[in-house]
Amino acid sequence: MFGIGVPELILILVIGLVVFGPGKLPEVGRAVGKSIREFKKATAAVTEELDAAPEKPRMEAKAETASAEKTGAEAK
Repeated sequence: MFGIGVPELILILVIGLVVFGPGKLPEVGRAVGKSIREFKKATAAVTEELDAAPEKPRMEAKAETASAEKTGAEAK
């Protein structure tokens, strides 16, 4: 995805270990993972809402048409 290989990951982990220390590193990892998970959920919800948005007016229009046809049939 980002072109990150094994050497780059090792370098990132070493820098993280130096900056945060061995005691804080698991907490930082957990926080980053949780943030990524929440971001994915939010983007999935937005994507789902945007995909459903064009369908909503179409469904409402069909319901109105069916209602009008039913009312017209009862009037005859």
